[in-house]
This record gives sequence, structure tokens and C-alpha cells, in this order.
Amino acid sequence: MHNENLRRDEAAARSAAISVASYDVTLDLRTAEDSASTGFPSRTVITFTSPAPGTDTFLDFISPEVGTISLNGTALDPAVVVDGARIRLPGLAEHNSVTVDGTALFSRSGEGMHRFEDPADGATYLYTQYEPADARRVFACFEQPDLKATFTFHVRAPESWTVASNGAESSRDRHDDGSVTWHFEPTRRISTYITTVLAGPYATVADEWTGIVGDGEVLTVPLSLYCRRSLAKHLDAERIFDSTRRGLTYFHDLFRYPYPFGKYDQAFVPEYNLGAMENPGLVTFTESYVFQSRATQAQYEARDNTIMHEMAHMWFGDLVTMTWWDDLWLKESFADFMGALAVAEALDSPSSWVTFATRRKAWAYLQDQLPSTHPIVADIVDLEAAKLNFDGITYAKGASVLKQLVAYAGFQAFAAAAQAYFRDHAYSNTTLEDFLGALSTASGRDMSDWARRWLQTSGVPQLAAEVETDDDGAYTSVTITQRAVDPGTQESAPRPHSVRLGLYSLDANGRLLRTSSHSALVDGEHTAIPALAGVPQPDLLLINDDDLTYARLVFDERSVATLLASVDRIEEPLARAVCLAALWSSTRDALLSAEDYVAAAERAAQAETVVGILQQLLQHADHAIERYAPPVTRPALRERFAAFLGRGLKNAQPGSDHQLLWARATAAVARKTPTPAPLLRGLLDGTRPLEGLAVDDELAWQLWQGLAAQNLATADELEAALQRDRTAAGRVGFTTACTAVPDAVVKARAWKEIVFGDRLSNELLSATIAGFREGAVELREPYVRPYFEEIDRVWRELPIEMSARIVRGLYPGDHDLGADEAPRDHPVVVLTDSWLAGHADAPQSLRRIVLEERDHLVRALRAQAAALQDQGTR
Repeated sequence: MHNENLRRDEAAARSAAISVASYDVTLDLRTAEDSASTGFPSRTVITFTSPAPGTDTFLDFISPEVGTISLNGTALDPAVVVDGARIRLPGLAEHNSVTVDGTALFSRSGEGMHRFEDPADGATYLYTQYEPADARRVFACFEQPDLKATFTFHVRAPESWTVASNGAESSRDRHDDGSVTWHFEPTRRISTYITTVLAGPYATVADEWTGIVGDGEVLTVPLSLYCRRSLAKHLDAERIFDSTRRGLTYFHDLFRYPYPFGKYDQAFVPEYNLGAMENPGLVTFTESYVFQSRATQAQYEARDNTIMHEMAHMWFGDLVTMTWWDDLWLKESFADFMGALAVAEALDSPSSWVTFATRRKAWAYLQDQLPSTHPIVADIVDLEAAKLNFDGITYAKGASVLKQLVAYAGFQAFAAAAQAYFRDHAYSNTTLEDFLGALSTASGRDMSDWARRWLQTSGVPQLAAEVETDDDGAYTSVTITQRAVDPGTQESAPRPHSVRLGLYSLDANGRLLRTSSHSALVDGEHTAIPALAGVPQPDLLLINDDDLTYARLVFDERSVATLLASVDRIEEPLARAVCLAALWSSTRDALLSAEDYVAAAERAAQAETVVGILQQLLQHADHAIERYAPPVTRPALRERFAAFLGRGLKNAQPGSDHQLLWARATAAVARKTPTPAPLLRGLLDGTRPLEGLAVDDELAWQLWQGLAAQNLATADELEAALQRDRTAAGRVGFTTACTAVPDAVVKARAWKEIVFGDRLSNELLSATIAGFREGAVELREPYVRPYFEEIDRVWRELPIEMSARIVRGLYPGDHDLGADEAPRDHPVVVLTDSWLAGHADAPQSLRRIVLEERDHLVRALRAQAAALQDQGTR
């Protein structure tokens, strides 16, 4: 359907032409349980004004059939005014009312009204997901964030169902056919993309939060949790409610603005495309946060982080919303930062900022080095660009820069700015200038230069230490150099960094301890640190101690040697995480070989106490072997790592999170080598049990996938495993295992299902792609050219959520460097460049994915080439 890709200039013109007051939306979901039913009736009544009567505007509605349209009591002919995804409204009055009756479609892509049939009991579940612009798949609307309005929903569904929306339920009407219409209270003024409906036989648990707000006013917020009936026994409601209550207390104390949306429901829904979505009054989460199998502390912390992230959105994003998607950072960067902060302070987690340094910033550093990188305040010209802008820049880099802002301006100034921002802009829309104004006032300093250099440039700044010492080993000079090239402009863009320089030395017990710390403001290309003159050179100089700024680190020669030999001896977890992240960055940049990184990772992993760091270490080591090690050395390195994992699993404390992580990592490496297969088989059939390790459903599927990828699991065994686990998660695990089998017929069937089929839901599509990518690269060689022949058709014909998964997931980026081959001459690189040159007019969102995947491939090939060159010079 054409006209779906709304441009920024079109949105601005519409915003100037109208102001929306209210929506009244009626949805009839009675046919949802009939799998043959593709759609449902949707009726929308909108009241709005126009300052210039006589002008035209348009509604957004992605519908297979628009029945009737009435504008100010006059019927409009759908054949005349419906144009693709738009409905033209001609000749507006000053005060207007439009009514649209039509059909909306059920979705399997997670966009709009997603329908899911539970394989455990056959029950049907519905939920909506709209960001950035999929409310128009469910009801007619003005689909842009700055046209806020109040929303009243009415939903007709089977009487046995649970139905919820943003507002509290106000009443119910029962009908003779056994259905019920639920009526909900009007919302406050919000944007279309954060409205929501939940419907199905969801299990429900209720509670409440009570707090003191304002001048001693008592505020009570009703709380509810929802999940599928078949998952109810796994829902740890009290733990989730405890985090929720503590979060609400924390944000009320910090923001000093009462929670504005009445109730606070949280629903865990199937086949969700995101971690969560901040719909006010009814937040939706991926149901993977309902742990059906044993979860580590890191997984619980990740869930808490998401709970806090979405809760912060109630203020940053819902109460105050960006005008257009250029300023998406005004909600996502803030929520990402506040999520980590609230887990650290409200939930007293000592590892929150460690996890942030290890995982979130790693995502940001990766994204910020791609050719598609962009400033935090991005140039989003249309909705397709907005869809792909939910990336590591907007979330993790933005949050990292906010952490630097707090170090630069002070936390009290930041908090005061947020409080003023909410008071001044409640229920309205803002841009960068609005928040900077509040921050400048609160801090007493002009923040425009800081914003220009941090928010309106792109690329990762690099900080390096240049040191000189005297004959006694004391510093004579220490200079921090900054290299900050904006990939978009190729101009140097140095940024101000408030940092701490940590000096670490080995003590008599072999521990690498901080001996002193020095604060500094690094700005420009060279910053001298006179305070360190005469100080004995430590074993390690850590430029970004406490991880206050956002930068790649280049260590001096002595520090590099210390890290490679003794990174595991750093006692402070955050410092250790920062150093390990720097080693990984050097590996990705081909400055450190995969072999050297794996050696350092193994040394660190066997002593690592923080579960989140251990998980990232093992994942990075596996990736280094499979992508950055030359193919000639990879088999030996892979076997060495597999043996290391086996020892780690054997030596782990029984029943510990560490033991579970070692087991998961062993299952993952088994997909590449048959060495661990006897252990996997023994764990599954009970002939080689490990004390304390329960082989639950999740771990069992990981073990089966490892065996299947080596062709060591039969179809009958996989089918029997599915019969034992007739759940949605079991179906996903089974799908990946079946398509992981290294057989040409299996791969051909999977390719056809992915590229030409329409049977798979979003989650099963991803599972099929994951299995297809397993096995020797030669099995996928026949699909390299067809990939480039099909991706533009896939992009045209499928929803962007599905097409993006296919284009990214099937890119042939795991092909290695050939003998005496330059990365730029690699066949896949050549094919990619040819496609890009021949498809200059392809949608920019599609080109962005292809460019990013090319960059990942070339980075891997460069690392392989550098390692081969290094071996040749030894």
C-alpha cells in the first residue's frame, strides 16, 4: 500500500493546519479466535479544529476496506477520498468531527494488532504495538507524535476474555451473543503511538502503590500484571511488583511530578518485537521476561532495567513528547540512562553501571562506527528512517552522553532541569532547545556548545595516553590526546570530557588495585595532566576510570602489557569492565588479534565474579574466533576454546549462575565443533549429569541445537523434545534446531520459507533464520547471489519489521577471506558494492541495512588479514 511513508515536512504542514481534541475508538474483536478471520471492524470518531477553515488535510489508515466516512455530517465517497494509506479530508471547518468505519487487519509481524495462538492450550491472545506509526493499522488517526489528543476506547470481545487499555475500565455492556463491550476512561492528552489495547484470556494479578507527592498529598496507583494463562505459574509477581513500587517511589522523589496516568499495568506478551513499550497506563513487555526456566541474576537485572526504563518514559516521552522523530533521543536516551540509574539507586544494584559499561556502551560503540552512524539528534526525514533509528546511537550512546553530562554539569543541575522541563511542557511536545533551555537555567551555564559538540556530531572519540618517564620510573609528562572524526563530515570534532584518571598497580598479593585517582577536563586534541608529573608510573593508567565519558580508549605500552597479562586481577568490577571493553574494541579494530583477545578473555573469565561480565566475555571470545580469526588458525583456536569452556563448566560451583552460563556457552560453541557433543548428549539423557545443573527446557533446546548443527540429533529426537515442551518457547527452540541441521535440502527448504513464504510469524521467522545460518558456509553458498536478487522485492512486499529481519539475517557476512585476497576484493563485498551502485534509488532504510552488514563483513576481513600479516612477520 502506497503513501505509508509519511515525510517530516508533510507532518509539519498537517500540524500547522489542525489541532486534535479527542478520539473515540470502537474495535470489534469477536472473530479473533477464528484463525480464518483476517480482520476486524474498526470505528473512529475524531474531533479537531482548524485555524484556517476551507483547507484540506488527511487521515492515516492502513486498511483493506474503508466502509464509510463522514466529515461534519457529510458522507464522503471512499472511492474518491481514500488514497492508499491516506484518507483525504477536504474543506475543513473551524470545528470538525470525522467518523471512519473500516476493517483493520490482524498481524503476525508484531505491528498493529498482533494475534497469537498459544500452542500450549490453543487460546488466542491479542495486543497492539504501534511505535513509530502503526496505530493507523488499527484505527484511523492523525499518525504523528505532535498531534496529541485524549483517547476513549471501546472494545467488544468474548466475555471470558480480559481486556485492558491505557485508561481504567469504566463499564461493561453484555450482549446476547455472549460477548461484552468494555468501555475505558478517556486518557490524558497523549500521542497515537502510545495508545494500546490488550485482549485475550490473560491471567491477571493486582496490587497497588501508595506514595506521598507534592505537599504531602497521598497518591495511590493501582498496579496489575498480565501474562498468558499457560505462563501464569512462572510469573514472579511479587518480585516484579516490588521493583515497580520502588521505581515509582524513586521517580516521584527525583522528578517531583506525580505519575499522571492513573493506573500502572504491565503486560507480558508473546512474539514481541521489542523489550518493552511505554504505553501510559499499560506498559507491554516481551514475555521472555517471564522466566520459564532458570534465570541468572543478570537476567533479573536486565528485566529490572527494562521496568525502570519504561517507567522513566512516563515522564520522558509520555508526559512530554518529542515533536518529531529527530528528537527521539529526548525520550530513549533519557530512559536508557534513567533505567541504569534507577536500578543502581532504587534497587541497590552494585552491578547496574557495570552492565551498562559492558553491554549498552558496547552496542553504542559498534553502532557509532558504522557508515550509517548519525548524531544523537538525528535528521529523520520520514517514518522509514524513524523505524530504523531505534538503534545504539539513540539509546546507548545517548545514555552514555547523558552520564557524561551529569559528570560535566552536576547531578543536581540535571535533576532540577528535568523537574522544570516536566512542569513547563506537560502534555505537550518539545525539541532539543526546550531541554537545553531548562538545563542552562538549572546549571547556570550555556549548554549550547556542549550540545553542539556531543549531540549534533557523530563518531566515537578516541582518548589515548602519551606518557614520558624519567630514569626512576616517574612520570615527567602525561598528555591525553583526543582524536574525534565525525564519519559524516570527516571533520575533527573534539568534545569536552570530564574524566577520572585511575592509577592501578599490582600489590604484594598480585591484585591490581587503584592507588590514586585524578579528575580532569579533557578538551581539544591535547590535554596535559600536570598533576601527574613526578608520580611513579603505575602498572595501568585507566583514562576513563568510573566510566564517566563516552570514548574508545588507547592505552600506553605498559598498560597494554598489564592488561593482557593481568586484566583478571583488577579488583574493581567497573574498572575491569571498562578495560575489557577497550580490549574488545581493539580486537574489532584489528589492533589486537583474535588469539590475543581470546587468551585475555579466558584469563579473565576463569576468575570473573560478575555474571554479566562473564556472559559478555564468553560471547565476545566466541565471536572473535568465528569472525576475526583467520580460517587457517580458527579450528585450533575453536578447539582450545571448547576445551576451556568444558573446564569452566566442570569447575563451576554447582547450582550457581556461573555454572549455567558455562553450560550455555558450551552449547553455543558446540554448533561449530563436535567436540562437546558427548557432554551435551550426556546432559540431555542423564548419563553425564553435573551436580547443581538442571537441564530445564531453555537449556535443553540450546543443547539440542548444538547437536542438530553437527547433524547429531535425529528428526525423531527433536520431535520428541517438542512433545515434551508444547510451549511457544519450545516451538521456537524446535524451529531453530530443525533448520540448523547441516543438510542442503534442509537449508533449501528454510530459504524458501524465509524468502518466499507467508506462514511464519515474526518470532518463528527469526528462529528459522537463526537455524539457517548454522553449519558450514558452503551450505549457504548457493544463496549468495539470490540474496541480492531478492531483497528489494522482499522489502517492497513485506512489513518493514519482517523484511528488515530477512535482509539483515540472511546477509552472507560469514564468508572468510581467501588466500592472498584483499577485503575489498572479497566476492561478497564486490556483490554488495554492485548492488548498492545499481540500487541508488532503493529505500534508504534498505540501503542502510546492507551498508551496515557490509561494514561488519569488511571489519571481520580486515581483522583476518591483519592476523595473517602479523603471523607472516613473526
